[in-house]
Amino acid sequence: MRTVGAISFAARCAAIFALAVCSAAAQQPAAKAPGPQAGPPNLKVIQRPPLFFREDWKPMVNPKGNGEHTVAPQDLSSADLELKLYGDQNGPKEVFMGDDQSTVIWTGLCASNCAVALRNKNSYVDLSGAAKIRWRTRQSGFHILHPIVKLADGTWLVAEHGEPSNPDWIETDVPLAGMRWRRLDIQGVVEGRDGQWVENPDLSKVDEVGFTDLMAGSGHGAGGSSRVDWIEVYGNAVPREGGEQKSSSGN
Repeated sequence: MRTVGAISFAARCAAIFALAVCSAAAQQPAAKAPGPQAGPPNLKVIQRPPLFFREDWKPMVNPKGNGEHTVAPQDLSSADLELKLYGDQNGPKEVFMGDDQSTVIWTGLCASNCAVALRNKNSYVDLSGAAKIRWRTRQSGFHILHPIVKLADGTWLVAEHGEPSNPDWIETDVPLAGMRWRRLDIQGVVEGRDGQWVENPDLSKVDEVGFTDLMAGSGHGAGGSSRVDWIEVYGNAVPREGGEQKSSSGN
């Protein structure tokens, strides 16, 4: 009887202990279901502007060898664009590249500094924000090709960015946000005399976009020159007051 009582007492203790454990567990707050994991901080959506223009140059008709002639308005493939030449206006040539089967603008015969620019007849272009220039180029020698812009107020700027010599064609995106610029004396196509960087220029209304290598060409052969196969400009159109207008300088 004493053994049975001991067992009964032990059983009662075990039951009491189990009841206490269950009661304590019941009083614990229920575990929360895992919520959504914190992700990276929200990034600002970049508003990328559309293609404003692309110029490929019209293919040369029946070129012989590396046929060439001074680039002219009729060489533009886009009817909405005007061609502007500065410095040595006879130097920039439209050339057929037989090895690449493409028609390009070439600066090898510029006897002095020269520049080529394009102007939309009906719109300025807003090159602020995420605007960019994209082009296919090939330079030789010490020539470095720079983008240039003419603002609506007539100010000319040349970008710090430059495409260096390359043994083959390269396609490059040139973002304009944060770009450093210097004033450009468009008559001689040389840097402005002040030698200062233009801080935060207003690119919201640009009249012309183009390029220069700020050097004379070396002539035919493997010497110094720049070649532009095509150029694209990405930015928002800004209507010109009164529609089509003529520029006060250049061709």
